[in-house]
This record gives sequence, C-alpha cells and structure tokens, in this order.
Amino acid sequence: MNIQPTPFDHPDAVKLNDAVQLEYAARYDDEGDVTPLDSAMFVPPHGLYLLAYDDEGHPVATGGWRTQNTNDAGYADGDAELKRMYVIPEARGLGLARRILTALESDARAAGRTRMVLETGVAQPEAISLYTSSGYEPCVKFGHYRDYPTSRCFAKPLI
Repeated sequence: MNIQPTPFDHPDAVKLNDAVQLEYAARYDDEGDVTPLDSAMFVPPHGLYLLAYDDEGHPVATGGWRTQNTNDAGYADGDAELKRMYVIPEARGLGLARRILTALESDARAAGRTRMVLETGVAQPEAISLYTSSGYEPCVKFGHYRDYPTSRCFAKPLI
C-alpha cells in the first residue's frame, strides 16, 4: 500500500468521498455528511489529505485533517479536525485506517496543532472502536452535528 498526500478535489479523492457519502446515507438513512468542506481546508500547513493506493494503483482509503480554532461551533484553539476517514469494503481489516490516522496525527502535531478532534456517529461502531483504541476519549460535542443525538465526539491530545 502506498499512502500519499493528495488534494481533496483530486478525482480519486472525489471518488472515495462519494463512496463514503453513500455509506453515511445508508447507515443514517439521510443525505450523508453535509458538513461544508473545500479543498483549501486540507492544504498544508493548515491541513492534509491522504489517499492510500493498493499495489495496482487503485484508491482504497482516505482521511484528512483541517485546522480549527475557537468558534461558535465548539472548537478550541489548536484543534485539528479529522475528516473523511474511509476505507473501501474490500480493503478493510488491513490496518489502513490506523496507518492513515497515525500519519494525520503526526502531521497535525508537526503543524503545531495540540488536539485532534473528530465527530462520528452511533451507526459507525467500527470507527468508534478505532478511535477509542487509538487513545481518543469522548469530549464536549462540537461541529455541524453537535446537536444530533446520534453524534459522538472524541478528542486526543497531540502534545
């Protein structure tokens, strides 16, 4: 597997983003994640977007982080927000999500971010398991879905 920085609007990133949106829509019986995102949010040093490719060059996993600071959506100064973690079904169980997560944490730390935060939901138990086994703990809810009862927010210090 090859994990590499890729623009959020790259065709392979768009393909996996479309796939994860379909999965969100199916799991939550809604339109998917409508959190506003754009490519500029993931440009270093204010963020990073990663894609993993299999040995044949097919995109199989993705994840990114973007800078957040204190605002009315509940973020704190120094936050790095994890976004669009996804592994295609055929590549699950290979440790790709954990490898991407570790790389994103390292990059956010190097960029001076002090805490990684993420929002997931109750219909994603495997995501919750990944995050809690990686040192993330429940935190005060933040972000677009903070008022949704199915939303779960987690944080991990990066210092």
